[in-house]
Amino acid sequence: MALLINQNLIQLDLDVETKEDAIEQMSKLVLSENRLNTYESCAFLLEERSAQCNETKDQCYNTFLNNVLEREALSTTGIGFGIAIPHGKCCAVSEPTVVFARLKKPLDWQSLDGDPVEAVFLLAVPKAAASNEHLRILAALSRKLMHDDFKETLRTAQDKTKLESFLTEALTA
Repeated sequence: MALLINQNLIQLDLDVETKEDAIEQMSKLVLSENRLNTYESCAFLLEERSAQCNETKDQCYNTFLNNVLEREALSTTGIGFGIAIPHGKCCAVSEPTVVFARLKKPLDWQSLDGDPVEAVFLLAVPKAAASNEHLRILAALSRKLMHDDFKETLRTAQDKTKLESFLTEALTA
């Protein structure tokens, strides 16, 4: 199993105008790292495969993106402290993945505390592993996000290699 996060899944200066743009750009990283199924690889999940997968017969990028955006429309994933954790759980995802982006400029995310978001964790989880893996990742992040030094490292880190190690340790602790 690949690591949850790698340097290619980290953006330190994501320049976007809306939370939807942020989610779209971060979802493209999930696709570029081959963390999404192809139409053929999820063909055995006929009852779970979306119409979008049926139409594209290609990577399930749109299925995953729509899954995240639909979840975001239900309620905000802006948890406070300048951080959002949008997430998608669907058959389009081939392996659990975490993308981290620090935004070039803070965005209104309708956060629980009303503050704009500066850092985003996008979680991508296969539907089959959704309950356990999704909750495990959220719990690990939640424990770490209670610590000011953790949040400060997210805001200031300049080296992707060090940040990858830092986040891998946090997510596997």
